[in-house]
Amino acid sequence: MLSAPAGLNWIVGGATAAILLPLLVVGVGMPFWMAGLISLAAGGGLLVTLSPRRLFEGLEASGAAQSKIEFARELLTDAEPLAVRLEVAVSSIATQKIAERVRHMARISREIFAGVEDDPLRVDRVRRFLTYYLPRAADLAEAYALLEKGSGRDVSRIATTGELIERLDAAFTHYAANLQEADLGNLDIELKLLKSSLDEDLGPSAQRGGTPPDKGKRSA
Repeated sequence: MLSAPAGLNWIVGGATAAILLPLLVVGVGMPFWMAGLISLAAGGGLLVTLSPRRLFEGLEASGAAQSKIEFARELLTDAEPLAVRLEVAVSSIATQKIAERVRHMARISREIFAGVEDDPLRVDRVRRFLTYYLPRAADLAEAYALLEKGSGRDVSRIATTGELIERLDAAFTHYAANLQEADLGNLDIELKLLKSSLDEDLGPSAQRGGTPPDKGKRSA
C-alpha cells in the first residue's frame, strides 16, 4: 500500500482537486457542479491512498502481546529514516567497496523490517540492531562520505571508519540470520506436531514401510 509522510497526503489531494476543477470546467466545458464532484472524488482518493500506513493495524492482541506490538511499532517507526539515510549515503561514497557494504546494509535493514512486520513478537531478537547498530551505521556511512570529500584527506580515519562499516555489515547479516533462525525454530515445532499427529493416526513411519497387517487373517 502506498503511503506518504504525515500531512503530504492532504497537500497532494488538495492540489489535485484544485488543478482538476478548472481543467474540467474550462478545458472540457463540464458543468461546475459535476466537475466539483469529480475533483473532490479524485482528491479524496489520493488522500486515502497516500495516508501514512499504521504498522500492525490488522493485528489483534491484548496484554503483553499488545505491549510488544506497540514497542515494535515504535522501534520500526524510528528505524525507517535511518534506513533511508543509508540508501542516500550510497550515492555519496566514492569507494566502491564501502558503497557496496552500505548498500548491503540498507537492503538487510529492509529485510529485517519486513521480518518484524510479519511477526512483531520477534522484535527482541533484533532490538539491539534497531536501537544501536542501525543508527551507528547511518552515522558512519555519512561520516565516511564526508571524510572522502575533505580537503585534507585523513587516510587513517578513513581506513578506520571503513573497517567499522565492514564489521557493521557483518553484524547486520548476523541479526538477519537471527530472524531466519526464529522461522526455522517455528518450522521444527510444526514438523514435530505434524509427525506426532501422523504417527497417531497412521502408525510410526517404520511400521508404515512394511506390509499392512491383514485384519481378516487369523493368526497361527
